[in-house]
Order: sequence, then C-alpha cells, then structure tokens
Amino acid sequence: MVGGALQIAGLLLGGIGMIGTFAVTGMPQWRVSAFIENNIIVFETIWEGLWMHCIRQANIRMQCKVYDSMLALSPDLQASRGLMCAGSVLSFLAFVVAIIGMKCTRCVRSSWQAKGYIILTAGLLFILSGAVELIPVCWVANTIISDFYNPAVNVAQKRELGEALYLGWAAAFCLTAAGAIFCCFYRCCEKTRSYGYSAPTHYSTDSQHLHRKTESSYSKSQYV
Repeated sequence: MVGGALQIAGLLLGGIGMIGTFAVTGMPQWRVSAFIENNIIVFETIWEGLWMHCIRQANIRMQCKVYDSMLALSPDLQASRGLMCAGSVLSFLAFVVAIIGMKCTRCVRSSWQAKGYIILTAGLLFILSGAVELIPVCWVANTIISDFYNPAVNVAQKRELGEALYLGWAAAFCLTAAGAIFCCFYRCCEKTRSYGYSAPTHYSTDSQHLHRKTESSYSKSQYV
C-alpha cells in the first residue's frame, strides 16, 4: 500500500514537472521589461522568450513575433532553447517509463525485479531532466541580474525576471522530487527483497543443524 502511494505521488509530481517544462519552453515571459529611471512607459510591456518576443499594451492588446533567425538571440537564450527542448524530451520519456514500471501496469509481462529496474530508470531520467531544465533557467536569471546591476548597460535594455523562470524552478523541483521518490522506492524494494531472501536461508540452516543433532542422538542410542 505504501509503495503504491509512493509511486502515485512520484508519477503526479513527474507529470506536473513535465507539463511545467512544456509550458516554460513555449512561454515568452523569460525576460520582462524593467520600469526604472527614465524607462517609465508602464502602459507597454516587452516580453522576450525562446521562440518569440511580445509587446503588450495597457493589458488590452498584445502583439507577438517569432524571431527571424536564431542568431538574433543572445547566447544564453540560444543555449536555453536547445537545453529546454532536451529537458522536455527527457521528462516525457521519464513519464512514459514510469507508467510502464508502475505496479498496477500490466502492459509488459516481466518480473517485479525487472519492473524495479524500470522504476529506477524513470527516476534517473526525471532527475536528469530536472538538472537539464535548471541549467538554462539559472543561466538566464544570472544574466538578467548581472545586466540589471551593470551600469554599462543601457536602461532601456535592462530586463527583469519573468514568470517563466519562476515556473521553470518549480518544474525542475517537481522533476527532481519525482526522481528521488522513484529511486528511494527502488532502494526500499531492494532492501525488502534481500531481507526476504536471507530469512529462509537462516531457517533452513537451523533446520539442518537440528536434523543433524537428532540423527546423532539416534545413532548414540542405537549404539548403546
């Protein structure tokens, strides 16, 4: 019962992290215009994402345009596009592998030991996808903060952290937590299996020792 609850919890966290990763990859709110000093045009907000940039005017109208070339992006956004795509693929693959390895799944005819290895694989993939997603999110956040406090950067070019970065941190945490749950579940199953295997061996050894003692007592009585 506890193992099934852990698997369900891990699958739910992994699903939330996977959906969050897809959302972060497509959201344009990675970089948001900062309203500081002379840049006080608050009725116009600029969003910059991995695939497009948007201009939102007074919460009424929003225009988005896909980047004409990948070279138009900054180096951190170029790398983030590839890493987020890789993280999305890894999270989806981990989610599918986790479903196959669930106790209640009967799509494959395999032993419990084989399913344990499948669960371990899913856990490692979840952790890897969380790490891959965390790299671009932290990289972009560090670049934004560095440029914000850099006096050499023009005020109009300074940006603030967008909602996509916060969602990316939450999604990476969910993926890593799901991977940790599946790895811990596999470890607990291995300990239970090893204990179950060692107990009959101890019992059989005691039985053999008692049987030999009885035979020796019989042989001595017969000798007398």
